[in-house]
Amino acid sequence: MAVCVRDPCGLLCILLTYLSLGYADYVILKHILLHSYSESIWCPLHAAGFNLVVFMLLACHTRAVLSDPGTVPLPDTAIDFSDLRSNTPRKSDRGNEDWTVCNRCETYRPPRAHHCRICHRCIRRMDHHCPWINNCVGELNQKYFIQFLFYTGLTSLYAMCLVAATWLWPPKRGTVDDGDKEGLVTNHVHIAHCILLLVESVLFGLFVTVIFYDQIVSIITDETPIEQLRNRLLKEARKEVAHTRKPKMALLREVFGRGYMIFWFFPCNSPPTSGGPAYSYLPDYDV
Repeated sequence: MAVCVRDPCGLLCILLTYLSLGYADYVILKHILLHSYSESIWCPLHAAGFNLVVFMLLACHTRAVLSDPGTVPLPDTAIDFSDLRSNTPRKSDRGNEDWTVCNRCETYRPPRAHHCRICHRCIRRMDHHCPWINNCVGELNQKYFIQFLFYTGLTSLYAMCLVAATWLWPPKRGTVDDGDKEGLVTNHVHIAHCILLLVESVLFGLFVTVIFYDQIVSIITDETPIEQLRNRLLKEARKEVAHTRKPKMALLREVFGRGYMIFWFFPCNSPPTSGGPAYSYLPDYDV
């Protein structure tokens, strides 16, 4: 079930994402390709290539926005939490030590689930709440979020390369006369748009690269940022030994799917994993 959060910051970030992408596409088509390569075969080729990457970016972003990140469902009937509120130990007698109780949702939640104060629900394997997709990044949509980061970085790199190419290898055109004011104004507008696009591409490119790296590290270390902070505090307090982790490739396949690696680049549903994590909203508690 998709989650739609009415968060002003998230809605503003989504609007800013589409406006920035639309501006980049406008500058690439009008002020770079049609301005510099209108009589070359590179014009339609780069137009098709750039818009293909943009399409993949939009598809991944839409899936990340509309997909359920792994919301823990609420129980159909009310649960009596009187014993828990009175600090009476219950779960240690029932062999469900990994399950916890959320005092905000008032429901049982599986291991590695955390409460999001913006979504007001518990999310399975919650990484963080991202305003750029107005949704949490969790167990079920982390793949689409990482794909969105990848194609955003690829779009930024593509735009920077096209701007650099027009500056390093400018097309052969006639020189603009000093009296041709319209030509000078057009040239100044072209340069201004190229500079703005270059600044936008560098900023967004660096931003998503850092987040993309952080996401990959969190997968291969099998620790979300929330768990990293918690485990760091536990190690400092108790000097605990880190738990044994799965192989890095196995952890990556848990997020992106166990099919061919080429499908990791497409925003499609991963094939079902045999023996994967199953979930029931209520464990074997006697309540």
